[in-house]
Amino acid sequence: MTTNAVVWGENVHEQNKPGVRELYPDGMHGTIAAALNADPAIRATTATLQEPEHGLTESRLASTDVLIWWGHTAHNAVADEIVERVIKRVWEGMGLILLHSAHFSKLFKRLMGTPGTLSYREAAERERIWVVNPRHRIAEGLGEYFTLEHEEMYGEPFAAPEPLETVFISWFSGGEVFRSGLTWRRGAGNIFYFRPGHETYPTYHDQMVHKVLRNAVKWAHTPQIAYSRVHQVPHVPVDMALEPIVDRNPKF
Repeated sequence: MTTNAVVWGENVHEQNKPGVRELYPDGMHGTIAAALNADPAIRATTATLQEPEHGLTESRLASTDVLIWWGHTAHNAVADEIVERVIKRVWEGMGLILLHSAHFSKLFKRLMGTPGTLSYREAAERERIWVVNPRHRIAEGLGEYFTLEHEEMYGEPFAAPEPLETVFISWFSGGEVFRSGLTWRRGAGNIFYFRPGHETYPTYHDQMVHKVLRNAVKWAHTPQIAYSRVHQVPHVPVDMALEPIVDRNPKF
């Protein structure tokens, strides 16, 4: 079974930062999609903020198994209608992978019910990503840790809900640590947050990062049909109860 993935990118830094254009001439979204398409079990396409409906129409989301989201400088430019459209699909079972600065997106905050705040520093520090859940499917094929020589530091506390699972914890050269691979479930949808991915560093060219992203797409994919029941609030009359009952409500 092929997993249909859509890589959503803000596509802003690629336009206004020459260094980012040099690192990612096809955009970060294009680079991520290419890494995913290296696996024949995944078919990845892209969407960006600048497209009509941000590239996430009702019909396109209906056929999306897993959505990968990267945002940073234009969180507020994302239409609330599109955010709610994505959330609806997550509740129905679409997988969602949130990357790096997506912790501060409308989408993350709305799904998590928390502000998504943390501490940060841009100093091209070494990030050592420890695999603390080695039997997890997202960690398949990784060793005890892998290293990114240049990354932005994120530090605890991270204002996110207690996760279902912690897969990775990062250590940075400056001494900070961060829970950098976390899972949740919202409705029928699997959600994974993966910390690395600052736009001025070549993170999305790293083979270990590619492996994590491919593993995460396969983990997040729920092959069942959309769980539309999650949106329903049916009233069950007394005479339709599964067992015979008497209505004992007071009558006024």
